[in-house]
Amino acid sequence: MTGFEPTLWWVVYPAMGLLAGFFAGLLGIGGGMILVTLMVIAFDAQGFPADRVMHLALGTSMATIIFTSIKSAHSHHARGAVRWDIIRNSAFGLVAGTLIGTAIADTMRSKWLAIVFLAFVVYSAINMMFDMKPKPTRQLPGPAGQQIGAAVVGVLSALVGAGGGFITVPLMSLCNVPLRQCVGTSSALGLPIAAAGTIGYLITGWDKDHLPPLSLGYIYLPALIGIVLGTFVTVPLGAKLAHTLPIAKLKKVFAIVLSILAVKMIWGLMHP
Repeated sequence: MTGFEPTLWWVVYPAMGLLAGFFAGLLGIGGGMILVTLMVIAFDAQGFPADRVMHLALGTSMATIIFTSIKSAHSHHARGAVRWDIIRNSAFGLVAGTLIGTAIADTMRSKWLAIVFLAFVVYSAINMMFDMKPKPTRQLPGPAGQQIGAAVVGVLSALVGAGGGFITVPLMSLCNVPLRQCVGTSSALGLPIAAAGTIGYLITGWDKDHLPPLSLGYIYLPALIGIVLGTFVTVPLGAKLAHTLPIAKLKKVFAIVLSILAVKMIWGLMHP
């Protein structure tokens, strides 16, 4: 390992969780987009094998989102901001798409996964930065259309280690779902994605070599434990602020921070 003593990572990982948990509650995301970026930087600093770094970050991120989604969804549900009809019409497609996405990710080299991740970050940042307004007559598609869209979201979420909020919030907003309902519903949609993604990355990474100690498949347990502990502190705070602060402005700040971190992550992968 380089840069830090091993024991210091038990402080670093909870700190990552504090940051990701806040945005998970605030913006209805699982925190995966920022966690993947930070974990790639951390895993690279610890000297993990380059061909496993991205897969470990994606798998571990999915496992953390299980916990952040439950906590965030509960906080938003208490404020009446979760559209459970959308959850029912999307759950199967999310699970199926996510399992397919993990199988695809297992066949890809770490650098190509990183490129997919960067492209998705740019897309998400643009959506948040410009906050495009939908046509006032646009509505959500029917149940079949929601399942198909959910499957696509699941595949993309598995490839970038996110809970889907960076797609589902803009998509629901484009269909004139009120923004606070978009945030609350997205937090709940992250659970089926995270559960399926965790299972997928656990299975596809189970028999792989060159994984660090304390890994279960592509899930690195020290990072999982530390991050989850941190998120439990800040998810309720983020959810509370989501109903009081101007979300549009905070989204723009988050988009800038995420873009900077992603560029640093990609630079590190391309120039080891």
